[in-house]
Amino acid sequence: MAAVLACGEGAALSHRSAAALWHLVPRSGPAVGAGGPIDVVVPFERRPGRRAGIRIHRSRSLPPGTIVQQGGIPVTNSARTIADVRRVAAPSEHRSMVRKAEVQGLRTELAPRREPTRSELEDLFLEFCERYGFPAPRVNRRIAGLEVDFSWPDLRVAVETDSYRFHRGAQAFENDHERDLDLRAAGYDVVRLTWRQLTHKPARCAEALALTAAGRARAPALRRDRRGGRGHAARRRGTSEG
Repeated sequence: MAAVLACGEGAALSHRSAAALWHLVPRSGPAVGAGGPIDVVVPFERRPGRRAGIRIHRSRSLPPGTIVQQGGIPVTNSARTIADVRRVAAPSEHRSMVRKAEVQGLRTELAPRREPTRSELEDLFLEFCERYGFPAPRVNRRIAGLEVDFSWPDLRVAVETDSYRFHRGAQAFENDHERDLDLRAAGYDVVRLTWRQLTHKPARCAEALALTAAGRARAPALRRDRRGGRGHAARRRGTSEG
């Protein structure tokens, strides 16, 4: 509680320290405050400065419900705590946390009612969307005859999550670029993200995706001309299409 109060308004216990409060990891050891720093998250706009014995995490996204009270201490909810620790924990430790949360009846996912996906990378991207406040995308839907990992049809933005295992080699390289051309011809902007980017540089990924979406929102709507091709911008024709 002292560590949270020292970081000011909007602060909450987080990461491994929060996991200890939720009884998801042992309460002893340097990772949770026994001789080591205590993890506290604050809104990104706040800059509380360094505090002895406190490891401060600034977050761009703390949606309502992310911070709750546990034992009178503001703390990230169990799902957010598990998502935060997952980024730095070994897979076995993450699985152990999830099992303990399930035994206690705690929430284990940021978006438990999401559409099914085909890979852990896709699951990671949905958690990323929740974390950074992006609306839920459509998952594994067809666009121009192609099955696309994620899409927002209203914004005409598509995201492909690439793993090296399935996207290495000259042929995969050509296939990916051919897909991008087909999606752009269908009026979509395409953003490609990798596991390493989502885990090591999530804020940069969020900024790139936000800028792409913002650009599409400002772009004039396109319409098909009478010859069936992608025609002039509706703005040039003096009309507006949604």
